[in-house]
Parts: sequence; C-alpha cells; structure tokens
Amino acid sequence: MIRDTVRWAATHGVMRAAVRREARRGNPDAALLLDPELQGDPFAHYERLRAGRPFTQGAFSRVTVHHDVCTEVLRSEDFGVANRDGSMPAPVRLALRLAGPPPLPGPIDPPSMLAVDAPDHTRYRRLVTRAFTARRVAALRGRTEQIADELLDTLDDGSGPVDLVARYASLLPVTVISEMLGIPTSMREQFLTWGDGAAASLDLGLPRNQWASVQDNVAALHEWMSGHLRRLRAEPGDDLLSSLVTTADDDGSHLSERELVATALLVLAAGFETTVNLIGSGARLLLDHPDQRDRLAAEPTLWANAVDEVLRVESPVSRTARSARRDTVVAGAEVPAGSLVVTVIAGANRDPEVFVDPDVFDVGRENARDHVAFSSGMHYCLGAALARMEGEVALRALFERYPDLASAGEPVRRLTRILRGYEHLPVTTGRVVDRPLTA
Repeated sequence: MIRDTVRWAATHGVMRAAVRREARRGNPDAALLLDPELQGDPFAHYERLRAGRPFTQGAFSRVTVHHDVCTEVLRSEDFGVANRDGSMPAPVRLALRLAGPPPLPGPIDPPSMLAVDAPDHTRYRRLVTRAFTARRVAALRGRTEQIADELLDTLDDGSGPVDLVARYASLLPVTVISEMLGIPTSMREQFLTWGDGAAASLDLGLPRNQWASVQDNVAALHEWMSGHLRRLRAEPGDDLLSSLVTTADDDGSHLSERELVATALLVLAAGFETTVNLIGSGARLLLDHPDQRDRLAAEPTLWANAVDEVLRVESPVSRTARSARRDTVVAGAEVPAGSLVVTVIAGANRDPEVFVDPDVFDVGRENARDHVAFSSGMHYCLGAALARMEGEVALRALFERYPDLASAGEPVRRLTRILRGYEHLPVTTGRVVDRPLTA
C-alpha cells in the first residue's frame, strides 16, 4: 500500500499538480488536459496550438499538431518511446526507485511493446506480426461479416432505443480478437469491463481513486491471462497465443513469462479498445452526415476510404509521446537529448497544409489515407489492417441493414484523454433491410 501510494504520488500526483500550475499560467495544452468540455471538442483548441511551429510549449513537454513534424518525430531514429518516469525531476525519480517497478505492468510499462524500443521491440513484434499479415486479415473478413450479421440480427429487440456501443460497436471487435487469441467468446463482456476500467492507464495525472481502480482492472487481466496461457501450454491450439507460447524466436529464445503476459494483454486490448472507438465514431459521423451516407449507398466501393476518413476526422488515439535519445534537430528546431515531445495525432490529422477543408467529413477524400491515426515509424500500429477491415465491415453492415438508423439522444463520450470515443451512443434502428441470402 505504501509503495503504491508513493508510486501514484510520484507520477500522477506530481503530474496533476504540474498541469494545474501550468493551466493557471495560461498554458493552452494544460487547459485542454484539465477541461472535459474542451476534450469533447478539442479541434478549435488545436488550432491555437498550431500557431507555434514546429512546437509549442505544452504542460510538461514540447507539443506539435503539425502533420509533417509529427511524422518526422514518429519516424526518426533519434526518438524512442517516452520514458515518463525518466523525465521526472530527480526527487521524483528517487521516490520511484524506492517504490520499485509496478508489480503488474500496464500497457505503457515495459515489457509492453508500447514501452520498449529495439532490440526488444523488434523481437516482440516479429513474433506477433504473422497473425496480422494482409493475407490473414483478408481470410478473417468472412468471419467478421458473419459476426456482424449475428449481432445485427439481435440489435433491435423492440424495447426502444439501442445503445450502439454496448450492443454492437464493442461486441464485434472483442469477438474477433478473442477468437484470434483462442479466448472463449463467453469472456467478451468481462474483457470489455476490464478493458474499459484499465483504459485510463494511458492518461496522466489520474486522481488516486481512479488510479487504484485502473490497477485493479490491470491485475484482473493479468491473473486471467496468466491462467489462460498455462492452459494453452498444456493444450495448444492454432491461435496466436498458442503460437507465442510454443514458438521460439530466430535465436532459439522464448518470451519470458512476464514478456508473454504483457504481449498477450497488449494484443488483446489493442485488438478491441481502439476499434470500438473507430466503429462508434464512424457511426456517429454518418448519423450526422446523411449526405455522406447517401453517397456510400450509391458508391459502396467508397466504404474502405470512408473508414480512413473516420480515422482522420475522429482519431481513436489523440496523442502519443516520444523522448529524444540524443541531441537532434526537428524542422529546424533543436531538441536536446531527453526532451519529451508530444505528437498530437488528432491535430495532425486536421492539418490544413495536408488536408483541404480539414474539418469537413468527406468519404470520397482522395488523400484520407494520409492520416497518422495508426502512428508511424517503428511503432506503426500492428493491427492497422485488421482495424480497417473491421471498421469497414461493421459500418457497412450496420447502415445497409438499418438505412434509417437515427440518433435517439445525446451520445456520451468516454472520460479518457488519450483514447477518444463514445461510451454510449443511443439510436433507433427504423426499418430493416433483409440481408441477402448466400448460396
């Protein structure tokens, strides 16, 4: 308990105080981190940050919303994953050493792929990549379409408005990734609960009670996944996790137990957390833009491009950070070694230097795929092809089955800062178009 309190105080507690101090001084990025109303609609605020080039001063780091600068930082070998603990003042680092490492690492703690660079990152990614090749994803499309149809068959039970997130946007991706990992689909509701409870682990400056709740959910995920991996060692299947348990790397080494659990949990959480946001945000955008729905109905070949436009306009991940590994220069600006740089992906994806009329949602936008919603460089999202496919299948099936789908009240956004999406999205379904019979 004492160690936990010290770790929270030395990271989130200190960060909360620092952000509040900077907000009182008028720092616009700090104001954004503190204000839920701004977080709900941050895009005009990002334009204030765009006035600084290549960077503006954030709450505790350099911040950029420029597409070219974000891309340069994310691709540069001069930058590595952010070591948030290492960027703290010396007294804080001493407190963290006294507290020791977290007993159960979260998604931004080593040995998670999100928290390590080469050579560890290269080794982990090499072992997982085979499950996310274009060929494997293409083979999953038919099963994903079947899952979508099954969920849509029971979406409207006639009792009134439907929560599209709870009944569809969340269930489709968690079912797909569970089957890929050899996890019983009966666990999907529990994983959604645990995942939702742990999602704020990506945020900074959490209050003590929320941080404790996050740790509880991370611990529950660790406990279940450790047991599942033990079962797969005894009776491996043909799923990804069985492969990770039994397959050696090129040098004959295996993942350690800690590495195996961290990798399995990251693949599981990343496999549905951001895709839930993609599907929910896509549905909301199409509900708000009936002209774009009409265009997709007339030109269904645009559905894949529409998904990239959703990713551009409503990026499921708002920002990510990198730390300078050495003294370097970015867009003419000197960045000393150890400096923290926050790339605001959601702002970069509305950069007017890259996207004409960037606030306009246009499913036919020719360069929609130029977004950086999946990051870039070495840490480019491993599941990008899977997310795109799931988003396309889910949204197309939804609006073709329910062409009169309509909002049934104000949606509720998730109370997370890094992950952006909806917690509740009430809709009415209207008339139903029967799905075509297959031969």
